[in-house]
Amino acid sequence: MPERHALPFRLRWQADWCRRLGSPLYADLMLRAADDAEAGGPVAAVVEGHETDPLETMLQLRLMGAVHRLALSGRAPELAACYPSTGGHGRLEETWEAFRSTVETRMPEVREHVPRPVQTNEVGRSRVLACGFLAVTHRHRMPLRLLEVGASAGLNLRWDSFWYQAGELSLGDAMSPVRFRDFVVEGWPPPNAEVRISTRAGCDPNPVDLADEDGVLTLRSYVWADQLERLELLDGAIAAAAAAGVEVERADTVSWLDQRLAEPVPGECAVVFHSIVMQYVAEDERERISAAIAAAGRRATADAPLCRLAFEPGGEEAELRLITWPGGEERVLARAGYHGADVRWLG
Repeated sequence: MPERHALPFRLRWQADWCRRLGSPLYADLMLRAADDAEAGGPVAAVVEGHETDPLETMLQLRLMGAVHRLALSGRAPELAACYPSTGGHGRLEETWEAFRSTVETRMPEVREHVPRPVQTNEVGRSRVLACGFLAVTHRHRMPLRLLEVGASAGLNLRWDSFWYQAGELSLGDAMSPVRFRDFVVEGWPPPNAEVRISTRAGCDPNPVDLADEDGVLTLRSYVWADQLERLELLDGAIAAAAAAGVEVERADTVSWLDQRLAEPVPGECAVVFHSIVMQYVAEDERERISAAIAAAGRRATADAPLCRLAFEPGGEEAELRLITWPGGEERVLARAGYHGADVRWLG
């Protein structure tokens, strides 16, 4: 097996990113888990049969989510006493011992959830997406038809139900439990504008139902256990979600886009958007998605434009890219942390 497909390699690679993205606890756990897997310990045993899963399915994050799920649900009290997300102390050595013990003693339950796909509906990414929707509104003075691919539970489709304040920018619902302040660290995003939304819809191969306790637990389990601000944002967004009805369909992305973009709608700007989704999608599928959007772009008109707003990896930071049709002009609007913090506006 090539090294990059092996579990220890994936865990060490992810540990480095956890360290960069402010999760010292997960960075430490993944390094120790990599050593345990190499030694043939319970970490190796619990993912047996998944060693050759495609890289984009993020086996290492699926493992961490499956274990976190047990702590959050009260089925791993020893680990819950360590994880900050459940009120624990977060001491590294003790947390690793509890983690390894949980994997070993609750192996059937962990194995049950390891095959499930990653579902990270990261609300913090709405910070940079909101700036992008403002930019689209300033360019095309018409209502937006929002179409999100990889929408998960659709929380970022409800981005305008959150509150944003940065410099002179104030946007959204001032009464929202989800509040973002001073998140622009460089440049000036477009000034306030009335963003009108005519339609909002999303698709996902495995959408999360917020009315289902298991679905909410799934979303919470993929937040890293020492990043309490992310967890608080998620909980606030879930609480606010009931006020904004959103349709997230279980669908093949290309087929869904072909249907939704079959005919331009005069007087509306269609915006296909996604945030940190494409790394979970196989390369041939990414190409098919891009081709479907570009084909719709060729049908766009000045009265019915199409935009693709993509917040996806761009090296050490993620990049917010905008492609606009007619014409297919592409530019980078902003860079930000992978969870949407510290927006540097370039647009």
